[in-house]
Amino acid sequence: MLGKLARQHDPNVLVGFDHADDAGVYQIGPATALVQTVDFFTPIVDDPYTFGQIAATNALSDVYAMGGRPLTALALVCFPEKGDLDILERILAGGLSKMVEANCTVVGGHSIRDDETKFGYSVTGLIHPNQVFTNAGAKAGDRLLLTKALGTGVISTAIKKGVAKQSWIDAAVASMTTLNKTAAEIVINHQKSRSASNDSSPVHAMTDVTGFGLIGHAREMALASNVALRLRASSIPVLEGALDCVRAGHIPGGLNANRDFAECIVGYESSIPDDLKTLLFDPQTAGGLLISVAREKSAQLMRALNAAEVAAAEIGEVLPSSKPLITVAA
Repeated sequence: MLGKLARQHDPNVLVGFDHADDAGVYQIGPATALVQTVDFFTPIVDDPYTFGQIAATNALSDVYAMGGRPLTALALVCFPEKGDLDILERILAGGLSKMVEANCTVVGGHSIRDDETKFGYSVTGLIHPNQVFTNAGAKAGDRLLLTKALGTGVISTAIKKGVAKQSWIDAAVASMTTLNKTAAEIVINHQKSRSASNDSSPVHAMTDVTGFGLIGHAREMALASNVALRLRASSIPVLEGALDCVRAGHIPGGLNANRDFAECIVGYESSIPDDLKTLLFDPQTAGGLLISVAREKSAQLMRALNAAEVAAAEIGEVLPSSKPLITVAA
């Protein structure tokens, strides 16, 4: 829809919606820019406090994906007129706990009456105009790192159906309530250390994997960077129970929509299991960062991430522009 509207031309807009990036970036001074994003959704777990935590983690993620530091947040609340306000209080408290962890101040918000509960935040962060990570810039030869396992979408669907095992729920909740703060800080510090030594910047592109699934966000990176990607299916981390959910048919509508839209640009190199093919399109909530890093620096960045207990994995590589846009190998 945005593409059909009249374009605004503002030289201070460093990142707009042209390449479907994670957040907008607006320069307000020679060394300062704002990072702005918004995200809210319906409950995906039963516990209100946990739902609030997940919503906050998810909203903050887009600022981290750009390399920004979250500064302030506005809460977005939709809640039934006759709903239990104790539940709403728990949702807000859960969200606040993650905002406190992120050193991001909640300065207000807006609420409306709605039969269906929805919650999230608009988040504003700060970043140096010359240190913005976007989904463009990936270079042939780069290695692709992913900092969280896939599967929150199908597991959330199983939770809604009341059939998810507790161990699956625990794994998914742990993933969805883990901020991308540590991972982003390590990437930023890695970048700064190379710049200080007059070495070329090793991280060329970064995005977070959320509603469009791994394939959807990888597609955006490939198109924005004018490259192709090759993913290794066997190296892609998967949450406990995720493949069981796929095999049992606990498929969210968003997964099918992602697959219908993006599978046309995917080529499967060998016999990839059908359940894993499906999971590549699973819409993630508060998913991990997808990082395109120079080949010679990828191992060093991986060690730094793993040392900080970020479960990063190398899942593929960047190729020169070709068809198919994304190749999935065994």
